[in-house]
Parts: sequence; structure tokens; C-alpha cells
Amino acid sequence: MTTTQPTPPPTATTTAGIPIESDDHSLTVGPDGPILLQDHYLIEQMAQWNRERTPERQPHAKGSGAFGSFAVTNDVSAFTKAAVFQPETTTAMLARFSTVAGERGSPDTWRDPRGFALKFYTSEGNYDMVGNDVPVFFIRDPLKFQHFIRSQKRRMDNNLRDHDMQWDFWTLSPESAHMVTWLMGDRGIPKTWRHMNGYSSHTYMWVNADGEKFWVKYHFISGQGVEFLTQAEADHLAGADGDYHTRDLYYAIERGEFPFWTLKVQIMPFGDASTYRFNPFDLTKVWPHADYPLIEVGTMTLDRNPADNHAEIEQAAFEPSNLVPGIGPSPDKMLLGRLFSYPDAHRARIGTNYNQLPVNQPVAPVRSYNTAGNMRYQNASDPVYYPNSKGGPQADPRYAETAGWYTSGELVHAAYTLHAEDDDWGQARTMYRKVLDDAARQRLVDNIVGHLLDGVTEPVLERAFEYWSNVDPDLGDRVEKGVREGQS
Repeated sequence: MTTTQPTPPPTATTTAGIPIESDDHSLTVGPDGPILLQDHYLIEQMAQWNRERTPERQPHAKGSGAFGSFAVTNDVSAFTKAAVFQPETTTAMLARFSTVAGERGSPDTWRDPRGFALKFYTSEGNYDMVGNDVPVFFIRDPLKFQHFIRSQKRRMDNNLRDHDMQWDFWTLSPESAHMVTWLMGDRGIPKTWRHMNGYSSHTYMWVNADGEKFWVKYHFISGQGVEFLTQAEADHLAGADGDYHTRDLYYAIERGEFPFWTLKVQIMPFGDASTYRFNPFDLTKVWPHADYPLIEVGTMTLDRNPADNHAEIEQAAFEPSNLVPGIGPSPDKMLLGRLFSYPDAHRARIGTNYNQLPVNQPVAPVRSYNTAGNMRYQNASDPVYYPNSKGGPQADPRYAETAGWYTSGELVHAAYTLHAEDDDWGQARTMYRKVLDDAARQRLVDNIVGHLLDGVTEPVLERAFEYWSNVDPDLGDRVEKGVREGQS
């Protein structure tokens, strides 16, 4: 009988590839002697450990994701010339899902919006989209964004999250009403990342091959259906399995149950924007489907888990400024602010050359005059300046047809005021009265009451009752009654 000898494991090395003698014992003067500074491997291990955590994202710190592809299933070339959306095109992509306010160790099932960030590795360069699982947002001006996120984080004195702080901000920012109605409703806690929709929320511009321009909103409709957790279920899971959503996505893909979403878009003719009944670039509002119905574009499928979550997910850098030919921004103030803030956050958190990391590298060729900087490892070549007579890359005038629009006016600090229905309460009122059924309305009331009873003080409470009464008097009365009964 022949005995098969086990294959010996490979030899461990330093990060320079040099074989190491021991992974158990430091180099010392005798078995009991002091450790020597010349033990390079020991120093390498400790120094790497001290530096191996990239600073977490400000919002969206807790999350994970997966790789897959996007396949076009319907011809929308009449609206955009972007290569990623041309007929019969399939594009590799990455998706990252996240909570907004919690830190990296926070539970997946807190009541919070979910980030829905996508990176398409297109033949014309990376196209990134940063969205959420709801189609609107809390604010419409980037000047308030930092203040909003701070109100959802932790107090300076006791380092605790504080509902009083959250409601103080919301009730002093009436434009938040539509989003808070979504947040306090059923979709405030999705069952899993697979069971939620994703939205661009922002309006973008599409440009076709003839130079015609259109306004567009993206809707990624879950192929698994939309399901939610009750507050009680979410609270239980927060203690029993804080990584519930992370675990669900990873093992669904491991089992071969590849989640998918159908991309549908709303298209608004360019000229409609100026005369539409509300500002179509207001991030706190949706476009009614009756005015602009959904048009199918294609299917996004996730079928590969990351091999190294840190390298491929934590260091993934999504930035809405990555806009390929045929796609551009709109006058949405929040989007315009994000065009700067996202890449700047990556430069601060990851390093100047974050786009050289494999997960962020485009498949399209890069011909840039950028050189040096922290963590650069791809070679630059002369000439490193422009203009030059040495054959360096040059801009192409064919791309001068940028996705832009005409604007004029005085320099002012002001809100949207040009459209008949630019109010803060109307769409939240419609949602409460016409979209939700009786059971969903009751859950909304219960969720709001429970949230308000958790440390919200006067006079913030009084403002909260007025806030919900502005949405609907019946809702305001039910919330106030529930809170006062809960206090007694």
C-alpha cells in the first residue's frame, strides 16, 4: 500500500518576497533575551498592523459589495451615445451597499438610508453613480450636507447617537419631510440589500449622437422584490447578527443565487425642465411616473464576491464626477457639490493616486500628465507637461460637445423659487395619503412615535408634531397622541 505524502505548504515570505525563518518566535539574544531591532520581519508585521486600517468613510462607513456585469436589453441610443448603454453591450461593474450614519462596526439593521454606489468599467472610462435605496434626499443644497451628517452622528460630550439632535435638524429643515417619511416608513429598514431598489436620486443629462439633450433619472428595480424588516425584527438582528446584510449578500452569491436589478429610466425632454410644475432638479422630489414613465435599459447582476474586502471594497472609490461621453450633470445643486466632494474625500482617505488601485483602475487607457504623489506605482513618462512638442497626449476637440446647459442671473444665496409647486410638504403628503395603505400608515406612525420617545426633548417635540401636521393633519395628530400616551 502506497502512502501519499501531503504537499508541503508554500514558504512564507516578507512583503519583499524573502523567505522567513519563523512565524512563531521573534529574534532574541538567547531564548529568554531581549528582542533585536534587526528582526526585520517582526518590525514589518507590527508596522503593517499599525497602518492597515484605511480611515473610514465619513458617511457610508459600514457596507460591503460585489462584482458583476450590466447587460443592455433595450435600445436607448436615441437618448444617449454613452458606450455603456448601447445595444447588446455588457460591461463589468462593481456595486457597494452601505448604511449612511453608522460607523464601520455598527449594525446593518439600524433605521437608515442605504447607499447604492455603482462603478461601471466602460470602454470610455469609469462611470460612477452614487445613489440610495430611496429616490429622494433630506436636503437640496450641499452647504447643509456636512451639518446634516453631523446631526446623524455622535454627540461630542457622551459619544452617543442622539435622536434629539436628529429631529432638531429635521424639524428646522422642512425640505427633509419627504425623505423622513420614506425613512420612517417600511423602506427605512430593507430586509436585505438584495431586497431593495436603488436610485440615482439625482437628475443627470443624457446626450445622443446628434447632440440632443435629455434629463434622466435612474431606477434599479430589485429582481428579488422589495421587502422590509419591522422595527422589532431589526432591533433583534442588531444584537443577534450586526452583519446580517453583509452576510446575506456574500452567501447568496456563494450559493449561486446571483441578485439582479433591472435598470429603468425616466426621460424628460430638455425643454420641459424650465416649465415643469416643480423644479425637476430638486433632490427632495420625485418625477411622477404618469408624467415620465419608466423605460427599460438593462440588467445588473452581481455574481462575484470580493477576494479581499479591504482591497476591493473598502478602497473602492466612487465619484459622480466620473461622467463618460454621452452623460453629464444637471443643475441639481447637491450633485454639483458632490462632483467635488467625493474625489476630494478619496484623496484624503486613500491617497492621491487612488485611481491606480486595481479596483478603481479603468479598463480604458489612461493618458494623463499627473505624476508622483503618495502611493503612485504606475510609471509616468516624459513629457510630463503640456503644451509640448514631444508627442504627448492632447485634448480632442470632438469631445467639446459637453453635457451642459445655458444659465444666467445674479449671484445670490437662494433656494429654488421659480416653479409653481416648489413646496416642501406636497410630495410627502401624497405619499402618506395615496401611496401607503392603512397598515403602512400605522407602521409609519408607530415608527415615528418610537423614534420621538427615544430622548427627543421639548421644544423639538413640539416642532416635530407641527412638522408632521404640515405633511398631513391626521398624521400630526396621530403622532402627537402616540407620543403623549407613551410619556404618561
